[in-house]
Amino acid sequence: MAQPRSLAGKVVVITGGGRGIGAATAQALVRHGASVAIGDLDLAVAEETAGRLGATAFPLDVTDLAGFTKFLEEVEGRLGPIDVLVNNAGIMSLGAFEDESDRSTVRQLEINLHAVIHGTREAIKRMRPRGTGHIVNIASAAGKAGFPGGATYCATKHGVVGLSEAVRGELRGSGIELTVVLPAVVRTELAAGLPEARFFKSVEADDVATAIVGALRRPRFEVYVPASLNAMNRVTRLLPRAAAEWIVRTLKGDQILHAPEPGARADYEARAAASAPTTDRES
Repeated sequence: MAQPRSLAGKVVVITGGGRGIGAATAQALVRHGASVAIGDLDLAVAEETAGRLGATAFPLDVTDLAGFTKFLEEVEGRLGPIDVLVNNAGIMSLGAFEDESDRSTVRQLEINLHAVIHGTREAIKRMRPRGTGHIVNIASAAGKAGFPGGATYCATKHGVVGLSEAVRGELRGSGIELTVVLPAVVRTELAAGLPEARFFKSVEADDVATAIVGALRRPRFEVYVPASLNAMNRVTRLLPRAAAEWIVRTLKGDQILHAPEPGARADYEARAAASAPTTDRES
C-alpha cells in the first residue's frame, strides 16, 4: 500500500471555515502542517478561529461569484498556489415543502449548490495547468436519499453528489483528485433540534474533519461519516423501494429532518430567515 500523502506545506482553502465542520477541518489540517485559508462571511468569527488555530482569515460571500474568484486570487497572492479546496459553506432550512418561501429556496440553491459549482470550476482552472490538486465537496447523507422536512436541502445535496460524480469523470488522468463527503447529522448549530434515529446516529464536526484529512492523505471519492452509512445505503438500494422505505420508517430515519424540536432550532431558523441571502454558512 502506498504511503499516505503528506499535507505539510499544502495550501488549503475552506469555505464557511469560521465554525463547525469548517473550523474543525481547519484545526485538523493545521495540525498536519498545512497552510490553511479560512473564508467566511462573518470575518470576525473567521479571524478569531484563524488566530486560535494558526490559519489565515479572509472575508468570503460564496454567493458573490466574482467575489469568490477574487477571494481565491487573494489566497494565492498571500499563501501560494491552492493545493486543496474544501467547499464547505452551506445552510439548511427545514419545514413543509409547500410552506417554503421562494426566497429560502433560492438562498439554499445559491449557497449549497451554485457556490460549490463555481468553487469547483475555479479550483480546476488553477489546478489543471499544474497537474495536481484536490477538491473536497461537502454533501450529506441527504445527497443520497430524500428526507421529509428538508426537500430543498436534499435537492441541493443531491446536486453536489451529481456534480462531483460527473466532474470526477472529466478529471480522470488530470492529476486532480475529487472527494465528496456524505456525513450523517453533524452536531453543529445547523443541526440544532434534530432528533436521533436508530442506525442514523449523529456525529461530531471533528469526526468529519478526521474523515476529510484521511481522504486527502489517501485519496478516495466517496467518504461517508460514519462509515456505516455506506453499508446502509448499499443495502437499501438493493431492496425493492417499498421494503427500503419500510426499513427507513422503522428506524425513524424519515423523522430526522421532519420533526425537529422547534424551541431548540428557533435561533438558527430565525437567523436564516431574517438574514439576507448572503449571511448563512455551514456551521
